[in-house]
Amino acid sequence: MAAGFGGGVWYGDAHASTSKAGAVPTTYPFRGEHQAGIVTPAQDRLHFAAFDITTRSRAQLVALLEAWTTAAERMTQGLPAGRVGPTEGAPLVPPDDTGEAIGLSPGGLTITFGFGPGMFRDQKGRDRFGLADRQPDALRDLPHFSGDQLDPARSRGDLCVQACSEDPQVAVHAIRNLARIGFGTVAVRWSQLGFGRTSTTSTSQATPRNLFGFKDGTLNVKAEEVAALEKHVWVGAEDDQAWLAGGSYLAARRINMHIEIWDRQGLLPQEQIIGRTKGTGAPLSGGTEFTPLNLTEKGSNGPLIPVDSHVSVVSSERNRGVRMLRRGYNFVDGSNALGGLDAGLFFIAYVRDPRTHFIPLQATMASNDAMMEYLQFTSSAIFAVPPGMKPGEHVGQALFERP
Repeated sequence: MAAGFGGGVWYGDAHASTSKAGAVPTTYPFRGEHQAGIVTPAQDRLHFAAFDITTRSRAQLVALLEAWTTAAERMTQGLPAGRVGPTEGAPLVPPDDTGEAIGLSPGGLTITFGFGPGMFRDQKGRDRFGLADRQPDALRDLPHFSGDQLDPARSRGDLCVQACSEDPQVAVHAIRNLARIGFGTVAVRWSQLGFGRTSTTSTSQATPRNLFGFKDGTLNVKAEEVAALEKHVWVGAEDDQAWLAGGSYLAARRINMHIEIWDRQGLLPQEQIIGRTKGTGAPLSGGTEFTPLNLTEKGSNGPLIPVDSHVSVVSSERNRGVRMLRRGYNFVDGSNALGGLDAGLFFIAYVRDPRTHFIPLQATMASNDAMMEYLQFTSSAIFAVPPGMKPGEHVGQALFERP
């Protein structure tokens, strides 16, 4: 038996495994109706990677998805990526696990896979793997929004992997080993590390803060809101392609925040731009953090919550009731050429249909949100996230099987 990573080895129980009562779960089930890492309580660390498919062989692509599924299931349960392990193989053969997670708990590791438009058609619209007729209509490159300054090298992707854990080394280990397994079939196109979750995906979690210092994601769709998930997050069987039923769409946007400029603004202007108090996160219309927004109540100078404030512009009340499940992270990637911090929010949202739940809201925000003065969008991508896997299945298996 290969050596495990220590702490949190788990096999097949229907519930998350914890090392002690009240502790953060060390493992979450890998298989189920939906992929883990969506409604799973958001962990503190992220390593996200987008891949280009380099092979022309459909068989090699399927073999990769099978290998990725096996390795991902093992790593999420506290086992090495391969059956031999990082230290017990032949001395002159590369280990089938890189070893930097030896002795570490999985820290609630989840690994979530998505398929980009480029998996179905190339840039000229040609069928790549006999899958063109199974591409969902909603799976198209996101449009260019006002204010976008996208880096093509950090946008798009044929496949994506989202690894989340309470331990950053565990998340990096997961992506590193999947990239190693994929050598010759895929290549990393771009990746992003994240820390300090900026969303709450469960009512058991406190609302975190972003790098502007404000609570973020107060009104996020939560795992406990079953009806809201069905309406806004999970793809329905009647929506489009049957193979995606029970899955979702992942929209990723890297948002650089001009934090040095923001830091020079007064507290009141900051709160008016956001629409909430900085201390408690309560709406400017009054109450506590979770008090519903009152977008019509007026003060001496107009609405208490300015119409161009962030919470007003993106509120479900002003966007046809649309909601999304956000799962973003802060990032700081050193300094930029001007000496400022290359920092901001790596925005991830899961939605039932990007055409109705993401694109219109993003367009409205780009045109009307006062906060846009302090933001710069530098990366953009969209992926279809297949449903969860039954025992013996690999990720996306239904896509490759003809009805």
